[in-house]
Parts: sequence; C-alpha cells; structure tokens
Amino acid sequence: METLSDNKIKELKIIANNIRKSIIEMLYIAGNGHTAGSLGMADIFTLLYFHILKHDSKNPLWVNRDRLILSNGHICPVLYATMAQAGYFPKEELKTLRKFGSRLQGHPHREYMPWLETSSGPLGCGLSQAIGVAIADKIYGGTKTIYAILSDGEHDEGNTWEAIMLAHKEKLSNLIVIVDRNNIQIGGNTEKIMPLGDLREKYQSFGWFTQEIDGHNFLEINNAIYKAKNNKGCPSVIIARTIPSKGIKEWENDYRWHGKAPNKKEYEMALEELNKLGSTL
Repeated sequence: METLSDNKIKELKIIANNIRKSIIEMLYIAGNGHTAGSLGMADIFTLLYFHILKHDSKNPLWVNRDRLILSNGHICPVLYATMAQAGYFPKEELKTLRKFGSRLQGHPHREYMPWLETSSGPLGCGLSQAIGVAIADKIYGGTKTIYAILSDGEHDEGNTWEAIMLAHKEKLSNLIVIVDRNNIQIGGNTEKIMPLGDLREKYQSFGWFTQEIDGHNFLEINNAIYKAKNNKGCPSVIIARTIPSKGIKEWENDYRWHGKAPNKKEYEMALEELNKLGSTL
C-alpha cells in the first residue's frame, strides 16, 4: 500500500470536499435522509475508494476486488456519492436519492445496484455479513481484504458482540472493521442513551487487534489500515473518531442532524461553506 505524499493528501481533500457537496445536494433534493454520519465519513470513504481498495469501477464485479460491507446503511449517501465520484455511475443520478424507481434507495439495495456488496438497513447485521464473506475468502485462498463499516450506535445490538466473538474464533485477519465513533445516534448522545465506554478496550478484550485514530486525518487512516492489513492471526478494528456533519460548522456534533436533511436556506449556506473551503485547498 502506497504512502501518502503531500500532493496526494491535497487531492484527497479536494475529492472529499466534492463528495460532501454531493451529499448536501442529494439530501436537499430528496428532502430527507441522514446528514451527520454521511458528512462525517466522507474522508474515510475517499481514502478507501481513491487510495486503498482493490476495485475497478469499469468492472465492478471483478472477482479479485476487495469487499466493503456498509453495516450502517443509513449513511449510504456517502457511499453513493463516493462511488459516483469514482465512476461507477453518473453523478447526475445522485439527484434521484430516495425517489420512487431510483436505484439509490435510502438504504443500499443490492438487487438495484449489484456492485454493492450487500443490502443493509437493520443495524447490527453488517459485521455478521462481513464475517461470512471473510470466512468464504479464507476457504478460497484468502486474496482479498474485507472491510466492514459500523456505526458506534449499532454496538447497542447484541448480535454485534456475537459477531465480534466469532471473528476472533475464526482468526479472520483478512477482516478490517472501521467504527464510526461520532458519539451520536438518532435520539441523542451515545453515552447518554446506552454508554459504550472505551470501544477500543472492549474489542481488545475480545482478542482483536485494535487502533484508535482521528477519522479526518488521511495519514492516520492510511497508517492504521496499513498496520491492520499486516496484522496476522486475528481480526482488526479501527475506532475512527469522527465529527458528525464534518465540514458544516453550524451542524457539527449536533445529534439532530443524524436523520435530518437541509432545507433550501440550510443547503445554500452549507454549499457556500464547502465552496469556501474548496477554494483554500
């Protein structure tokens, strides 16, 4: 895996800013959807699709591609925007988010877009799906890396912890979990609703290789994934501290934006803010 030069980091920042603008536009046109987590994970998705993943947008079902399982499917605007930016489908299609007949539903639906690895919706299921894929990969020779994106809030679900135990039992070193640790869920702060405590410590006690990083620092994300890919004998988790609604100062860290879309005034303000940021990159 390549190191990141200053020029590459600048390029990634520009891409991430463009993805955030696409997310804002999609959600405004749709009139509903999930803003906070989508904006907060834009840097991680940018690094994955434009530097880390083995994938080919012109051959999306390439058998040797890495697999990315989005467990917290409600943040699919960032997945759709990133895939469009990477050339999987026209960016104009992003404007159909959540419309009747659109391929871009409010949660990813693999029957509509077969290059998505899974359909997702109910929280807590994605890690189990990723484990199944990782076990299959081991059986067939272990040539891929399986990435699973999880929210912190879905660690309220008991089946997440069952899956964490199974991944350790099966010694799935081809599995890398990235947890969006943004400290919010739809009803408020995670530590008020169901305290999660130190997730890194919890995973470590379950036998995982654990790291905790700034989820907006490209160097830290890249280095953590490099270490995870070179870890042997157990699954890896990266606890990524992110800022919900990252990039829009007026919305950052406000749990009310978890499942809220901008109105016209908010959309115009947000777009202006991102355009100003883009002019400085």
